[in-house]
Amino acid sequence: MDTASDLPAPDADATPLTRQERKARTRQALLGAALKHLEHRSFGAISLREVTKEAGVTPTAFYRHFESMEELGLVLVDESFAELRVMLRGGRAEVFGRPGADIRVSADILIRHVEQHLPLYRFIARERSGGVASLRAAIRREINAFSNELVEDLRGYPILQDLDTPALDMIASLMVSVMVATVERLLDAPPGSEDEIRRRTEDQMRLIVLGAIQWDRA
Repeated sequence: MDTASDLPAPDADATPLTRQERKARTRQALLGAALKHLEHRSFGAISLREVTKEAGVTPTAFYRHFESMEELGLVLVDESFAELRVMLRGGRAEVFGRPGADIRVSADILIRHVEQHLPLYRFIARERSGGVASLRAAIRREINAFSNELVEDLRGYPILQDLDTPALDMIASLMVSVMVATVERLLDAPPGSEDEIRRRTEDQMRLIVLGAIQWDRA
């Protein structure tokens, strides 16, 4: 059980927390502390002691929530992609059957999510092509999961109903590649360029759909 010294300093005026609330607070403090250090450094360059010091907890408390720093990194990957996947799925469901609206909604959700979680996406972008092997693999699995989910959505569009699974898989992969490129542009973009990036993302996705409609493998 977490002790007082294991927890971030409480607010003197706050209502006493339950045990589960204390555990959740400590866990989130550790994840947030890790992200703060990851803003400008690779995951392999930060230490457990740095993270616990930043979070205001003892090293002992860390192991009550994560088996290792590697597990903490995997949780960051899992939670970030899970949240974005839920948001995109909900957005697509609202406009299902209208590809143009679907593209606009997906692009808008992605850009807003990146803007709201810049440190997290910097971490993912950095670790996607280097760093800890298990994190690279986890990020790759999550990106593939996005593509697989999109294939199932694409099956429901009448304008794509004549395409077979390999073709739909290729379309989904291209769209996910556009999403990844959009994230990378946003991370390096100067202030005020979000609308231009959004338009470019929408245009690229529309081009993929239009090309798919006209495509004849024969």
